Amino acid sequence: MDKKAAAKRIQELRAQIREHDRRYYEEAAPTISDREYDRLYRELVDLEAQFPELVTPD
Repeated sequence: MDKKAAAKRIQELRAQIREHDRRYYEEAAPTISDREYDRLYRELVDLEAQFPELVTPD
């Protein structure tokens, strides 16, 4: 995966994770399993490790 594709996927993952956080913490109505959430989070962490210049404070 090149940097441009990684940046796009990282943006998508962050948006998905934020949405799932909102549903879980604010609405108490999760729409995915913990396992699926963990998979999304691990993918994000792995991409950020591969492309540290794309890491943001959030």
